[in-house]
Amino acid sequence: MLRFESMNTARHLKLVVDRRPQSRRGWELSEETMPQSVPHNNALGLIEEILSFRARSWLNTQIARDLAIRWDENNPKVGVDPDVCVLRPAPKDGMNLSSIRTWIPGHEAPIFAAEVVSNTNPRKDYEMAPEKYAASGTGELCIFDPMLAGPKSHGGPYRLQLWRRGENGEFRRIYAGSGPVYSPALNGYLVPVEGGRKLRIADDEAGLHLWPTAEEAARAEKEVERKAKEEERAAKEEALARIALLEAALHKATKE
Repeated sequence: MLRFESMNTARHLKLVVDRRPQSRRGWELSEETMPQSVPHNNALGLIEEILSFRARSWLNTQIARDLAIRWDENNPKVGVDPDVCVLRPAPKDGMNLSSIRTWIPGHEAPIFAAEVVSNTNPRKDYEMAPEKYAASGTGELCIFDPMLAGPKSHGGPYRLQLWRRGENGEFRRIYAGSGPVYSPALNGYLVPVEGGRKLRIADDEAGLHLWPTAEEAARAEKEVERKAKEEERAAKEEALARIALLEAALHKATKE
């Protein structure tokens, strides 16, 4: 159940999800694949690429997209399917899984999940998603609304929301605004870019040190190599020019 805790401003309005109920009518996962808009896919793809490349340096971690999380053994159809999530520890059979079932040893709820709000059903991500993620045991939830499509009934729309589980198990909205915001689960800042249409992750709040995708990292490495070769070539040309000057001076001195 959602409940509000009033604060001074709407920007800092606290929204809390109680730990129960464990499942509810209407929480069953659909077997249908819902169509996604181009902006939604672009934003989602970038988040997945960034996390996938970053995870190469993380131990025992798996990045998953649209992998169902199920937590109620008595109602296994109940679940949530994050757009992108970070699983740590990674399940041993993670690459062959169709879903995470948290009642099975080795299957843990995500430490971080991201939802990109859909224009066709924004209420789902604003209203239902926090309750389901609270019940699932997920540690942290980012709700990114690139098109600002969310309902005003929740004080929004907000470009960025961050929900986090507290020590007592409550799932609390700790941020709602235009960003950036620090994610303890990722140890990085969530930074909207390109007019708020895409979401990046950075080491700093200003977004000066962005986490790259694999493609961006490869381009940066090639650029470093190119500059190194240019500097080496310039150094060789300078050395040859100096040698030529010395040889000319020596030749002139010998004639005198």
